[in-house]
Amino acid sequence: ETIYRGIPIQSQCAGAPIHKLCDRVASSTLLEDRRDAVRALKSLSKKYRLEVGTQAMDHLVHILQTDRSDSEILGYALDTLYNIICNDEEEEQDENAQKQEEDLGVLFTDKFLGDSENVTLLLTLLEEFDFHVRWPGVKLLTALLKNQCNQVQGVILVSPMGVSRLMDLLADSREVIRNDGLLLLQQLTKGNAAIQKIVAFENAFERLLDIITEEGSSDGGIVVEDCLLLLVNLLKNNSSNQNFFKEGSYIQRMKPWFEVGDDNSGWSAQKVTNLHLMLQLVRVMVSPVNSPGATSSCQKSMYQCGLLQQLCTILMATGVPADILTETINTVSEVIRGSQINQDYFASVNAPSNPPRPAIVVLLMSMVNERQPFVLRCAVLYCFQCFLYKNQKGQGEIVATLLPSTIDANSISAGQLLCGGLFSADSLSNWCAAVALAHALQDNLTQKEQLLRVQLATSLGKPPVSLLQQCTNILSQVHHTDRQANMLRGGSGQTGPKG
Repeated sequence: ETIYRGIPIQSQCAGAPIHKLCDRVASSTLLEDRRDAVRALKSLSKKYRLEVGTQAMDHLVHILQTDRSDSEILGYALDTLYNIICNDEEEEQDENAQKQEEDLGVLFTDKFLGDSENVTLLLTLLEEFDFHVRWPGVKLLTALLKNQCNQVQGVILVSPMGVSRLMDLLADSREVIRNDGLLLLQQLTKGNAAIQKIVAFENAFERLLDIITEEGSSDGGIVVEDCLLLLVNLLKNNSSNQNFFKEGSYIQRMKPWFEVGDDNSGWSAQKVTNLHLMLQLVRVMVSPVNSPGATSSCQKSMYQCGLLQQLCTILMATGVPADILTETINTVSEVIRGSQINQDYFASVNAPSNPPRPAIVVLLMSMVNERQPFVLRCAVLYCFQCFLYKNQKGQGEIVATLLPSTIDANSISAGQLLCGGLFSADSLSNWCAAVALAHALQDNLTQKEQLLRVQLATSLGKPPVSLLQQCTNILSQVHHTDRQANMLRGGSGQTGPKG
């Protein structure tokens, strides 16, 4: 078995015909002969990938340079290069075979990129409108980006009109080219802020939002998902693009994405995926890691255009899948975090129940309910934290629901739920309620003093004790129990395992 650069050659039987075909490609004066030879190489290139790649690549690149007038031979040459450079992800393979495939992909990508002019040549070929040239060209460039992203990005970045040529793919009337163009742009924009900015200024936001609408928004298929993934690439950790997106009034165009309607039964897996990405995009624009001014400006836009209101409707709707509900809670959290007008709006939202209950109360009921999923309960805690972040008014309203003068015996209040969670038998409820109450006190001396007034009825006929006293009692009981358990294990009264 012959080894080439550490990779075993699959079969020797194709060696002779491949060599002869390469001679025909290199020396035949008739275009028809060269075309037949390249077509034959294409038919062998999947099964005998290593042999075709090592012997034919230079000849195929030469064809791309010299036979520019014949779209058929160009198409065959591009398809052959794609077959030897692309790692086939469709077939199930064992780990060693998959590793060998990937090694070959990198090997031939490096060989092709040995001359950066080859990428420039490929960009020029993408200007050809002929389907048989443009489509395999798009697939080949995508495969090169997958295998050696940084190197290809570097060449495209310095190529005159390089990014512009690739953006033209989104305007192609042939869906398969447009859709594969989306995949190419996803690879191209990965982790490269300079390319992300150029793509954005080439009108990407307008085009992508148009495609999402044309394809049916959240009810659309995989094309919507690909558009959203590209938008995430363009906006995440890119403050310049985020500002451009906001200034271009594109936030307003996100609102219809979240109009899910009353019938929330039978969501497809694709719809769930699309909505997850849509929610992720909202969070990218208002992320706590963005500059405070930029986040505040986006939060304001989301309130003014009704996007926040739309998200709160999903929050209170029935039949929404649990993972979408959880992510919507996280998204609402960051849209209201530190924004007084948004926090005030959230405080006013009621669930469509009879009688109506505040959304905050409905969410806290989920947080202290041990039957609810862990991630949902944590999302509610995060939402509560964001609601109270730099919100002294909200803090005061929450603490007031714990005070005797404001308690309404006929309704469940936030304070009652937090007290119930604080002394529940469920330890996660204890933790969530304690953290939630801590946020009601953070940086707020007035509410700390108010909380000291809170009295709890512990059992019938016994005088009430203060909330602080009850918490201290529980802590001392836990400490006492730990000491007893430790002594039973033969310890000396000190906490911690022995032996």
